[in-house]
Amino acid sequence: MRIAYFDCFAGISGDMTLGALLDAGVDEAQFRRELGKIEGIEFDLRVSKVLKKCIQATNVQVLTRNERGHRKLKDVSDIINSSELSETVKARAVDAFRRLAEAEAAVHGSTPEEVMFHEVGAVDAIVDIAGTAVGTELLGIERIVCSPLPMGRGFVETAHGKIPLPAPATVELLKGVPVYSAGIEGELVTPTGAALVRTLASDFGEMPAMTVQAIGCGAGKAEFPFPNVLRILVGEASAEMALPRTDRVSVVETNIDDMNPEFYDLIFDRLFKAGALDVYLTPVYMKKSRPATLLSAVCPIDRTEDIIHVMLAETTTFGVRISSAYRRCLERKWETVTTRFGEVRMKVGIMGGAQITASPEYEDCRKAAEVHGVPVRLVYDEAVARYYNGR
Repeated sequence: MRIAYFDCFAGISGDMTLGALLDAGVDEAQFRRELGKIEGIEFDLRVSKVLKKCIQATNVQVLTRNERGHRKLKDVSDIINSSELSETVKARAVDAFRRLAEAEAAVHGSTPEEVMFHEVGAVDAIVDIAGTAVGTELLGIERIVCSPLPMGRGFVETAHGKIPLPAPATVELLKGVPVYSAGIEGELVTPTGAALVRTLASDFGEMPAMTVQAIGCGAGKAEFPFPNVLRILVGEASAEMALPRTDRVSVVETNIDDMNPEFYDLIFDRLFKAGALDVYLTPVYMKKSRPATLLSAVCPIDRTEDIIHVMLAETTTFGVRISSAYRRCLERKWETVTTRFGEVRMKVGIMGGAQITASPEYEDCRKAAEVHGVPVRLVYDEAVARYYNGR
């Protein structure tokens, strides 16, 4: 398995990540070609080698023209999704911006859809985030582990005025992530950097067992008493890392025997919007042999309170049960196949660098079936056949 370790001893930002990936071996010409697939924004890249204290690093500067800067989540998502970037790159970039929108909304008492991005909606942030997704794909990185993150102190000027460090959105994004005080005046982890590691990293902690094959150093703009550099180590994971990682989740449940079952459709939608990873119903019998429904939602630990709120507010229950569980999931990537009925995305499950399973995205199959007036199973079966025959 191709793995990368983000050694964030000086923090992380978008431009530091781009620099480190290029320094680790991403072909600059190919990188520029991929980013050129993003339409609707004008920019150029200035790439150079610099010394940060005693360490040589790659410095990346995004040069913009006619930048309007202020965008909502939909604006940014439309720019990314309308590009010809790969489906995996687009999904990761949009996910990172969604996390940013959710963090900003929590800080400013708004909603992700209505948050107006300022600094993080600018062209350079779009390039930083999409470029990081491109760089990790070009290096063939299948898994990312990130070190604990150092926090600076002080204040920084933003479109909202002077705010404390670490920035409120950064703190919101890093809930559940190991952090520590670096005792330094200045911003070490930016909101963009925080969104990138929350989106891309599957684990946070010490360097995993790996055979290092490439090292990249990306330069930050500020000067600190130590080298302001993000170091990325790329290589092959050892055998014990071939199994899917274990992570902890919350399971929130309640028994319901007095609610109109038509309500479940909307409740499912709101639970997923609140951060649920899975929601399901189970028939059960309660006291006096009354038939009832067990409503269960699995969610990340940091979304537990949001899920509890939805269940209590949207159902007829008077209480919920909360427990913890451990899970292991296959690594996932997206590929696209072309069928007689159009393009269909395939969700591919990977373990230890090897493909374990693949299945068509149902919504793509359903839309194609509706357009062509054919059974959805026909589209599904052809997508599977095209995928395996093309390998």
